[in-house]
Amino acid sequence: MLIEFKGFGKDLLTKNKANIDLSGSKTGGDQYGAFMGCNRMFFTAKFAADGSVKFSGVGSTMMFCDKNMELESAFGKALPTLTNYKIDGHFLTLTNASGTVMKLVAADWD
Repeated sequence: MLIEFKGFGKDLLTKNKANIDLSGSKTGGDQYGAFMGCNRMFFTAKFAADGSVKFSGVGSTMMFCDKNMELESAFGKALPTLTNYKIDGHFLTLTNASGTVMKLVAADWD
């Protein structure tokens, strides 16, 4: 579950059930998904052992949801700019050199 991202509060992220699903593609490969409260989002990710990551091919379904478009747009623009990852216990933090931070907690952790 996404718990920290730009100026979006944790309450909004929790209410929207904002998450990134890195459990893997049913067809194999590096295809993954995300949900920010309205549209299903999808992307390709390649994680390296040195802590680097490359996100590409970000897309989504095209429903309009009045209150969620700002979050979805910001997520879609930020994800391909994130270049580093760090795993600390149940937390995954994605960052870039410009200071953008996306912090997630494992779905099975409470």
